[in-house]
Amino acid sequence: MIRIETDGGVRAIVLDRPDKRNALTPEMLSDLTDAVRTVTAAKGDDAAVRAVLLRGEGKCFCAGFDLDLCRDDGPEQAVMKSFLSGLSAAIEAMRACPRPVVLAAHGAAVAGGCALLGGADIVVAERDAKLGYPVVRLGISPAISAPFLMDGAGAGGARRRLLDPALFDGAEGARLGLVHELVETRDGVTDRAHEIARSLAGKSVHGIKATKAWAMESAGEKTMPGRAARALDASLSLVTGDEAIERLASVWKK
Repeated sequence: MIRIETDGGVRAIVLDRPDKRNALTPEMLSDLTDAVRTVTAAKGDDAAVRAVLLRGEGKCFCAGFDLDLCRDDGPEQAVMKSFLSGLSAAIEAMRACPRPVVLAAHGAAVAGGCALLGGADIVVAERDAKLGYPVVRLGISPAISAPFLMDGAGAGGARRRLLDPALFDGAEGARLGLVHELVETRDGVTDRAHEIARSLAGKSVHGIKATKAWAMESAGEKTMPGRAARALDASLSLVTGDEAIERLASVWKK
C-alpha cells in the first residue's frame, strides 16, 4: 500500500490505496517511516536520492486513519495506539531526513493525512483541497500534530485549528503557513510538487543538508523529539477513556 518510485534524484513515496482514499493503516505508516529513514541512512548508490516526494494515488492525498481497523479494538485500543505512534514516527522521520521532503496534497488531507503535512519541508496543495484535524469529535486529541503545526501556523493559528473540527480549504492552509504553494487543479498539484522536488534534487546535497539542519536549529527543533514525545503521550492518554471508546463506536452506528 506504499509504492516507491525513483525518478533521477527524486524518490517518490506513494500512498497507494486509492479505493480507500489512501486511508492509513499501521503497516502503511511503518512502511512510510522505513522508506524515509532509508533515504536518511543511504550510502553508495542509494545516496543518489537527493529529494523525497510524498504523494497519494487517486482522488485525494489521504483521508486519515482507516478507522474500520479499530472496530474490534477492545478496551486497550491497541490499533489506535499503533496508529498514533506510527504517525508520530513518520512525521519525525520526514523532519529528520537530510534531503528536502516535498508533499503533494490534492483532494483531501484530513486528520492523520493532514498531520503528515507537518513533516514536509514544502507542501503543494490544491486550492480547494479539504484539510483539517476533526478528531476531537471522536474524543481523541490531535496534540500529536501540535509541535509540527505550530512551526508553520504559529501558536494562535495552530490552537484554533486543533480545537476546531471544521475542515478548511487549501487557501486557508496557505494563509496559516501549513501550505506553501497553491495549484488550481488536482493533477497540477502532483506535477508541480514533482517539479519542485526535481529542482531541489539538482542543488548541492551538502548545501541542502546544512541549510535544513540550520533551519531546524533556528526553529528550536533540537527539542522536537521531546516535544513530539510529549504530544504523542497527550494523544495516547485519551484513547482508552470511556468517551473516546464510546465516540469511536458511534462511527459504525451511523
